[in-house]
Amino acid sequence: MAYEEAKKKLRGSICPVITPFTENGEIDEKAFVELINWQIESGSHGISVTGTSGEPSSLTLAERKHVMDLAKKTINGRVFFAPGTGSTNHDETMELTKYAEEIGADAAMVIVPYYNKPNQEALYQHFKTVADSVETPIIIYNIPGRSAVNMEVKTMKRLAEDCPNIVGVKEANKDFEHVNRVLLNCGRDFLLYSGIELLCYPMLAIGGAGFISATANVEPVKVAELYNAWEAGDVARSQDLHFELMNLNDVLFKDTNPGPVKVALGMMGKINPKLRLPLGFPSEQLVTEVRDTLIDLGKLPKEAAVK
Repeated sequence: MAYEEAKKKLRGSICPVITPFTENGEIDEKAFVELINWQIESGSHGISVTGTSGEPSSLTLAERKHVMDLAKKTINGRVFFAPGTGSTNHDETMELTKYAEEIGADAAMVIVPYYNKPNQEALYQHFKTVADSVETPIIIYNIPGRSAVNMEVKTMKRLAEDCPNIVGVKEANKDFEHVNRVLLNCGRDFLLYSGIELLCYPMLAIGGAGFISATANVEPVKVAELYNAWEAGDVARSQDLHFELMNLNDVLFKDTNPGPVKVALGMMGKINPKLRLPLGFPSEQLVTEVRDTLIDLGKLPKEAAVK
């Protein structure tokens, strides 16, 4: 595996596509395929599934594999594919990451295990064991707000040095000082993706490779354009998009992701906004805020305000 080639390829706006469900809670395959096609047609540079936005902890292992299969088939090589393969369970993470390699994913995104709060040495051993089991490029997914533990820079540096296929990290981390030190210690060619919507633009400014933003589910064109404008040297346009997206970014995270995102996609006629328990539907007040924000952005007609 040419990891230098992967580092050149795995860049841009990677949409973490949600998992749509039918009213009875089954995976809505038709809506899922349509979402992926819409993302690619809208300019997203890559697709991820079964990450946080895809409700992976509410899916069985068989369902996660099925979603990965369906996504890989639908993408059909048009953009790169980096499914989420992490779990709080080590053996499940190994199984899913090996499966991603089996079906030919371009990379696998492995989350820092949530709930069990491993120490830094345990994190190193977990990720090294997973990385050593495959040749597929691995993207660490560091999301301390969900996992309750932060992968420290020194741990990430060890992994980057010891595992050639660990090529980058999705930092859903509001500590921008930490994020800067990732590139300083892991190398400027280490792929740094923002998982915090308001840091998508700032991370590009320090040498980031792009972003894996839940907002791309709702506004894929502008999220992809933010990256494209930066790459083209149009700093002013990239900054404008950063601020244009801010209200949408804010409202989509006023409740647990992907609740508000699914509400928005439901209003746009893309999906049935069904969530699986233990996640629940956002409040009526937030639903109204989402609707108003979509109207302001021109994503819904003004008459939608009376519904």
